Amino acid sequence: MRLPVFLSTTALALEPLPQGPGISKAHPGDSGIEKHPAVLLVENFEEGTLEALKPRWNEIENKDAQVLEIVSDHPAASAGSKCLQVTATLGENTGGHLFKRLDPIQTHVFSRFYVKFAEDAPYLHHFSGLGGYNPPTNWPQSSAGKHAAGDTRFSARIEPNGSYGTLAAPGGWMFYTYWHDMKQSADGGFWGNGLWPEGKPGPPRGQWQCVEIMVKCNDIGQSNGELALWLDGKLTTHIGPGTKTGKWTGEGFDVLKDGPQTFGGFRWRTVPELAVSYFMLSHYVTENAYHQNKVANPQKTNRVWFDDIVIATEYIGPVHSP
Repeated sequence: MRLPVFLSTTALALEPLPQGPGISKAHPGDSGIEKHPAVLLVENFEEGTLEALKPRWNEIENKDAQVLEIVSDHPAASAGSKCLQVTATLGENTGGHLFKRLDPIQTHVFSRFYVKFAEDAPYLHHFSGLGGYNPPTNWPQSSAGKHAAGDTRFSARIEPNGSYGTLAAPGGWMFYTYWHDMKQSADGGFWGNGLWPEGKPGPPRGQWQCVEIMVKCNDIGQSNGELALWLDGKLTTHIGPGTKTGKWTGEGFDVLKDGPQTFGGFRWRTVPELAVSYFMLSHYVTENAYHQNKVANPQKTNRVWFDDIVIATEYIGPVHSP
């Protein structure tokens, strides 16, 4: 029996989530954090070459070797000196990505990364996040516009979105999600539901920001899955059973503490074989992002930098300064 998506206002409140320091506190500068039992992946780019990334990542998308580059830059708290630069160039490529298959699959995953957008950062199409495929694969699957069946896949990307040009580039942080109970778009397709944190905070240009997201899978037969976002260690939004929202349409919803509707939680999956099976660090740019945001003459180059990635089964928190 299909469970209702919206519950009454008496729905149980979400369990509180931590903020500030996490498991990173015991590892200043992330030193030795890869040895923590909750950690699944650490990437800091300090080896200095793209070739060195291959043992840790299942797929590296770098068209014509012109998109990805290890350069000298880092967040202030970082113990390293290098980071990954990703340059998307209109007419030549759509950006690039690093794809990591999680083996075994996980039901509760946190992913933390630092990102810096260029001083002149324009809008982009899609960004980074967590998801699951059944069966798991070593690469991303093309599924835009299609319903995410609860026994095959789900995804939750965090990405800046311009909201049709109403937010200054690169936009406000938004979860772009596909899951079993997502809403259908007006054109009959399923183009992902955009879930907006209250106030629609966006990344600062030219500054490093710590971004961490969490996906918690639902128990089979229930809609008790969760999603959360931290910015620089502050819990920015936590979505699950009982979350108050604005009207939920085929485009998504806004999280609103006094919203008129109550979200019933995520049914990310309907079978236990589907869980979080990958993390993808991605910077994907197309002309469509500029058209949607009413940009008449888009700039050719769209560049970001990434550093200090940690994937774990516990809250990570920002890099801890010794």
